[in-house]
Amino acid sequence: MRKALAFSLAFAPMSSLLERGFRILEMLAAHPEGRALSSVAAEAGLPLSATHRLLTELARCGYVRQARNQGDYVLTIKLVSLGLGFLSASGVVDVAQPALDRLAEESRELVRLAIVDGSELVFVAKAQGATRGLRYDPDMGLSVPLSCSAAGHAWLSTMSDEEALAAVARQGFARREDFGPKAPMTVKALLGYIRAARKRGYSVISEVFAPAMSAMSAPVISRGVALGVVTIAGPLVRLTEERMASLGEPLMATAAEIAGLSAASSLFRRSA
Repeated sequence: MRKALAFSLAFAPMSSLLERGFRILEMLAAHPEGRALSSVAAEAGLPLSATHRLLTELARCGYVRQARNQGDYVLTIKLVSLGLGFLSASGVVDVAQPALDRLAEESRELVRLAIVDGSELVFVAKAQGATRGLRYDPDMGLSVPLSCSAAGHAWLSTMSDEEALAAVARQGFARREDFGPKAPMTVKALLGYIRAARKRGYSVISEVFAPAMSAMSAPVISRGVALGVVTIAGPLVRLTEERMASLGEPLMATAAEIAGLSAASSLFRRSA
């Protein structure tokens, strides 16, 4: 039995091996403190021997290391360096950062830029405007949940209703227990957010992505193509409906400014 398993792994399709390797990397990225071999194998649904073989290969390539002898496996910063190097070479941060910094200073909240990457939105740059009190600052590099985020609603508002619903269907509706109490759970509720954002020029949510949190987002559009979105997010006690209404014009102006500079970034050109 073991020989048969080893044989099947040795001759497994390359795509299958890559998929397993990336699955392990994604898993370790969610656990910066590290995971034991048995935990990685159990979560990945793989035999211990196959998991150990994949981790050993990832370690040989410099993406994984053991925190201590025979201990937990953790990601190295090599993967992070690749991502940061890619963003630096693309020029997107150089193009967008000054505009994001100005909007963060004006709004006194977290401002972020997400880029369209195929069928997903991914946050790539940010500026923190909150200098005291509650500071909202989630992880970067994450794919945006389209159905329950201001960024997702802003991007979906640049599409027809049919295209927007198809994009959400590919990703799936979010589970309410994972997000805020007002997260839309039906097509009708989601379309209400999308159509309001389309009419207004930017999206607005309150306790949708997370309890007691608000956010707003405007699409970055160049030559009729949505390249990304700019968002402002913060605690509901500060980022009220009235406050978001006053920030609508500066938000859209920032998105338009970044759109006007987008030709200077290869990442924006690729999105287009």
